Amino acid sequence: MGESILLEADRLINGERRQDYGDVRKSFDDVATGWSLIIGAPVTATQVALCMTWLKTMREVNAHKRDNLVDLAGYVGLASQLVEGG
Repeated sequence: MGESILLEADRLINGERRQDYGDVRKSFDDVATGWSLIIGAPVTATQVALCMTWLKTMREVNAHKRDNLVDLAGYVGLASQLVEGG
């Protein structure tokens, strides 16, 4: 058996993805700014992370794919970092 979904998600969000996309706060603040303009209402970085968990949940409901669960766990981890300032 390979790496657990939670360990894989943690490795990705704190390693490879962080290197690829930079600081989660800046990245999700930038997304929140764009979504706020599109929606016409304020969106926070934490809300971005939570909305992405919903996207991944709906993809998993449609068809199981390990990547959906890894990304779902990753977005929960990122939401936690944003809320806790970690």
